Amino acid sequence: MNLNELRDKAYQCAVAHGWHEENLSDEHFLCLVISELMEAVEADRKGNHADTDAFNKYYNCVNFKENFERQIKGTVEEELADACIRLLDLAGLRSVDLGEVDLDELKCSEGFFNWSFTDAIFSLVCNITDTDYIETHSFDSFLRVDLVEILVFCVQKEIDIFWYIEQKMKYNELRPYKHGDKNY
Repeated sequence: MNLNELRDKAYQCAVAHGWHEENLSDEHFLCLVISELMEAVEADRKGNHADTDAFNKYYNCVNFKENFERQIKGTVEEELADACIRLLDLAGLRSVDLGEVDLDELKCSEGFFNWSFTDAIFSLVCNITDTDYIETHSFDSFLRVDLVEILVFCVQKEIDIFWYIEQKMKYNELRPYKHGDKNY
């Protein structure tokens, strides 16, 4: 999977929807990634998971936006996709080369097999806030590691994260400028 293609698509959509009109800090964007991870925790607490069977069943019968909002919006899977999209967007803004990832390698990575959902999300948030890593490595490496760790978590939890990213990006393209009423 070429992450740079996803990066470019996420960034172009964010620009078109007004999210880069101000020069905001990396910390601002990373905080928004953390907020998506926290929304994933809330969705998990409520047992909100995507109904991909229903989504696929009605894919050609119902308006895409309406179908997405019924079957995927507000779910664990959507929020994890949002976290990835925010990292992809930041990588696009900062021209970070993310390279490629191999799904089989993600499945075999050490990681989150025996972790609870909240323990794993806490670990991901800790990594995103690890400023020591940024000081000892490049920002590019930091972003790639943060993104790949979320991908590893999803793959190991059998979440088809690339499919959810694709659907959420398609949904985001349909949204109004700044999603109608958001400041950031």
